[in-house]
Amino acid sequence: MFDHLSFGVSSLERSLAFYDAVLAPLGVKRLFNLPDTAAYSAGTYPMFWIANRREFTHEVSKGFHLAFAADNRPAVDAFYQQAIALGAKEDGKPGLRSHYHPNYYAAFVIDPDGYRIKAVCHQPA
Repeated sequence: MFDHLSFGVSSLERSLAFYDAVLAPLGVKRLFNLPDTAAYSAGTYPMFWIANRREFTHEVSKGFHLAFAADNRPAVDAFYQQAIALGAKEDGKPGLRSHYHPNYYAAFVIDPDGYRIKAVCHQPA
């Protein structure tokens, strides 16, 4: 059901030190950094992301978003089409986000309460 979650932080450097320390006893480690972003997991798949809050422009979410897992790219497209039809705001049309990895296909919307949600598929077309 869920692919991952992320939220914005006011200081990435401070948050990296904090999460590196508090998640270590739980077996969770930082997997990698991207510019202004870091990913954590207890395995090899990033499940928890933090990013500098300034990277997020939507005021209500403050950088928080929830990613729903999709089995295939048509499911991502259908998620997006249904959301827009039901009044969600577009926040990233369906498409590849290859800066994450070559098969990262996602669509972002802002729900009626202002939360940023997305559907993501990691499978090739």
